[in-house]
Amino acid sequence: MDRERQIYRVTLLGSASNVFLVIVKFIAGVLGHSAAMVADAIHSLSDFLTDIIVLVFVGISAKPQDTSHDYGHGKFETLATLFIGLALMAAAIGIIVSGAVKFASWLGGANLTPPGRLAFWVALLSILIKEVMYQYTARKGHKLESPALTANAWHHRSDALSSVAAAIGIGGALLLGGRWAVLDPLASIVVGAMLLAVAWKILRPSLGELTDASLPDETEREILSVIGSFPDVSEPHNLRTRRIGNRIAIEAHIRMDGALSLQQAHDRTTEIENKLKDRFGRDTLVTLHTEPIKQPTHER
Repeated sequence: MDRERQIYRVTLLGSASNVFLVIVKFIAGVLGHSAAMVADAIHSLSDFLTDIIVLVFVGISAKPQDTSHDYGHGKFETLATLFIGLALMAAAIGIIVSGAVKFASWLGGANLTPPGRLAFWVALLSILIKEVMYQYTARKGHKLESPALTANAWHHRSDALSSVAAAIGIGGALLLGGRWAVLDPLASIVVGAMLLAVAWKILRPSLGELTDASLPDETEREILSVIGSFPDVSEPHNLRTRRIGNRIAIEAHIRMDGALSLQQAHDRTTEIENKLKDRFGRDTLVTLHTEPIKQPTHER
């Protein structure tokens, strides 16, 4: 099964779980008089919307290069990752604001409506389903080297965490009495702050890729080590790197003996390119500029 189909399969499975949870949470929130569960249902709805984004953009990113995109369409997947991060950040801010409003209302003397047991059990069910989906999606995202899948996995985890907050608030209110319904908005504020950190963790690399940020220093050192492993190649310099979706681009200047024939220089360059592709993936874009080694000048 090719990479695109595997990403579709994982995302569709996640979409099915999101649709199920949206329906169940809304019903439990209304029947159980739980505003936290209704908010959790909205969070699951945001997960479903990001699934749609992944399905659309990953299909575009899989297209080969054409006359309008010489480097392929890989950054469309990065764009999808950016949208997922923004959606997660918006959901986190919404959770924090909602919790803060409820907490302020409670401080003003208002009595928060205690939730029902149905909402509590649905929150536990959501935690279980979402944690399973997080583990599965994260594992596939790592295996397929898909930033969009990895970001979507964190969205599953964020939904599980929001359900944890709902379960704590609902369970605390049921166990301690209606006055302790304030546990729900307090837990929501804490989890919302955690989700903001996760959203930034997703957004930072996608923003870096869209602005052509270089690969990490350790990766660039490894690239230079691969090039330098050839005894007749010296002084690799002017290294430029960037990521394009699930593949990377490498540009570098190298020096070889100026007495070599054009064929010999070409063959050696091809060997270097193949070794880099063996290490970083066959889809890696490698551009090497060959320069003659400068010979020392002697005064007469």
